[in-house]
Amino acid sequence: MNVSLSRNAPRLNRHAVTAHQQSSWSSADYAVAGNALQIVGEELCETLNLYQDLRVLDVAAGNAHASLAAARRWCDVTATDFAPDLTSRPRQRTEAMNLGVRFVEADAEALPFPDQSFDAVTSAFGAMFAPDQERAASEMIRVCRRGCRLGLANWTPDGFLGQLSSLMSSPRGTIPAAFGWGTDERLRDLFGVYGRIDVTRKRVAFRHRSPTDWVDKLRAGHVPVLKTFATLDVAQQRELRRELLELVARFNRGKDGTMVVDAEYLEVVISRR
Repeated sequence: MNVSLSRNAPRLNRHAVTAHQQSSWSSADYAVAGNALQIVGEELCETLNLYQDLRVLDVAAGNAHASLAAARRWCDVTATDFAPDLTSRPRQRTEAMNLGVRFVEADAEALPFPDQSFDAVTSAFGAMFAPDQERAASEMIRVCRRGCRLGLANWTPDGFLGQLSSLMSSPRGTIPAAFGWGTDERLRDLFGVYGRIDVTRKRVAFRHRSPTDWVDKLRAGHVPVLKTFATLDVAQQRELRRELLELVARFNRGKDGTMVVDAEYLEVVISRR
């Protein structure tokens, strides 16, 4: 498997890529894949030691699990995402608003806040997918106060989600550059000049009634999988479904027909100078 970490890749049309991602992520139910990640947001906020009245920004918030975790610690929370439909599910949005979370539609590469506006900045499996990685990293650092911390949760390329993405990529078997955020080398490249980087390797469990049920729900609700299946004929779809089930089997520790897959990620804390 190959992870592209090149800083010299052809320059992207940032606006076109962002518009495509916004349309894609708004078109399906991210909660199908994202509901297991609540514990990640809780652990990230514990590691950052968030407490009452801290101003916290959650970038590329998705299901807003990190936002909710920070709000439950009585922080003043702003959650951003460029695909607002991700945070418009009625129950989740009502819970977040009752906790005082403020939602702002914003691109991770162009955060609409002044320098050093926040006491802490978080992003759980969000900013890593920004097309311009350097710009997203510098924007999160820019809005974080000096002496404060940025907390990230990033999938690793060798973990379950990295391997899943390799099945969806073109060409097949190439892990997208986003998963470089799950490597020490790329994190030093992106954030090393800004301060100390502390990394902890962790896992979060995806649990489901059965591997087949999970794969079928993933196909219907997780955008990269949904989009990939849409490009295939019937025979190719059957083959990809078989490969997905084989991938689950490689990682599955469930022994009773259920699915219990540990997905590896890096919990990252950057202490800004």
